[in-house]
Amino acid sequence: MSTAPAPTADGYLSHRQILVVLGGLMAGMFLAALDQSILGTALPAITSDLGGLDKLSWVVTTYLLTSTASTPLWGKISDLYGRRPMFQAAIIIFVAGSMLSALAQNIEMLIGFRAVQGLGAGGLFALALATIGDVIPPRQRGRYQGYFGAVFGTSSVLGPVLGGWFTDGPGWRWVFWINVPIGLAALVVTSMALKLHHVRRDHKIDYVGAAVIVAAVTSLLLYTAWAGPDLGWGSPTAVALIVAGAAFAVLFVLVELRATEPIIPMALFRNSIFSLSVVFVFVVGFAMFGALVFIPLFLQIVGGMTPTMSGLAMLPMVVGIFSTSISSGQIMSRTGRYKIFPILGAATVAVALFLLSRLDADSPYWVMAIAMYVMGAGLGLQMQILITVVQNSVDRRHIGTATSSVTFFRSMGGAFGTAVIGAIMGSRLGVHLAERLPSLPAGQAPDTNNVDAIKALPAVIREPVVDAFALSLHDAFLATIPVVLVAFGIAWFIKEKPLADRQPAPVEAPEGASV
Repeated sequence: MSTAPAPTADGYLSHRQILVVLGGLMAGMFLAALDQSILGTALPAITSDLGGLDKLSWVVTTYLLTSTASTPLWGKISDLYGRRPMFQAAIIIFVAGSMLSALAQNIEMLIGFRAVQGLGAGGLFALALATIGDVIPPRQRGRYQGYFGAVFGTSSVLGPVLGGWFTDGPGWRWVFWINVPIGLAALVVTSMALKLHHVRRDHKIDYVGAAVIVAAVTSLLLYTAWAGPDLGWGSPTAVALIVAGAAFAVLFVLVELRATEPIIPMALFRNSIFSLSVVFVFVVGFAMFGALVFIPLFLQIVGGMTPTMSGLAMLPMVVGIFSTSISSGQIMSRTGRYKIFPILGAATVAVALFLLSRLDADSPYWVMAIAMYVMGAGLGLQMQILITVVQNSVDRRHIGTATSSVTFFRSMGGAFGTAVIGAIMGSRLGVHLAERLPSLPAGQAPDTNNVDAIKALPAVIREPVVDAFALSLHDAFLATIPVVLVAFGIAWFIKEKPLADRQPAPVEAPEGASV
């Protein structure tokens, strides 16, 4: 039984109650955020231990598939059955997947258990943000923006550092074991403090819509995972996947228009604030994830840093996210205005990408730090603001669905961005290597898929390879700028709706009460 005081008549919590609830929500979000960054530095050791280097990409792809596909389902189900039980179910599934992954004996087992992990992760982000929409009025949400900026920023730095430390110390399995105590802490806090009210409603799960959206997401993400890296963007398999993804997406819309309880109500897209916002987060996600994946690569290959050092070197980005997330949230709460922040955020990210494109092996660290701080500042200005904008634009009974939709489209943008920008970098790397090593005998091309192998090359070969990497990353960052400028243009058309303050809530029953 919850020991937390009940919400007030408007359905929201007091500041003191909110701080308690935030502890559990942030622990749950930290689980998923940390997992996105901690695994990268451990993957070489994992494949050395379990074998299956040719299946390495599936360790990441299966997680991405299940987490992205399940995100809108978590949001809809939580709207029907209540936020707390679904959030706790997501934590339990994620922790179970982590424990199974830590016990995996071969690469195939790890791939399967990562799919379980991803299923839980799909609910952690979306439901934590949706719960915030339940307990904090939109006008006051900005006061708490910095907490969530800190979660994302800290995990982005701590992940690579912990991944390297665990791999060099107690072993790679601890990148999964670390999730267990964090998850248990989140369960304890949410059980004790998270007391929400849930509207009594008749409900019906849209199983057909769920199946179709899973098929659409799976086809599209497999296209990004297989097409460019392995098969080529125009191969028959790649074309079949993209056509299937588009067909399932159209079918999903048709199914949702007829469903009694749609996974994503199509009526939401008639709301211009909602529709423009999800397009904005898709485009920014494309650029953001694509860039963030390659900044550590630059630091390690071009900057010559270890994984642990590169994690620490990204601290300026965390400071940027944290500082602008707090300040923009405070200003939004004080003024009730938000339109300027996605505009400034997109513009700042574009500037950051230009600064990153000017870095090379001779750039001093303070120049790198400025570029990373500007990137973090741009992300902090709009990442959490858009969640509040969308939540404020929809009816409270759709907050879970609307919030999970934002997370869903951001994840999809990130998946496409990582694949496309990675393909640009890979193709340009081949061009720059041919320019700098024109006389290298056939069959003696350096291994550019292994950071340690690159660092071990003789200086006469390593320096041209590092230069080629720097130039190819320049091309990748520059290619991302036009994408961000599209988001900048979209931001100008997002209408500014006054942020709601505390209002009387509908007649509700506590979660867990009989329906």
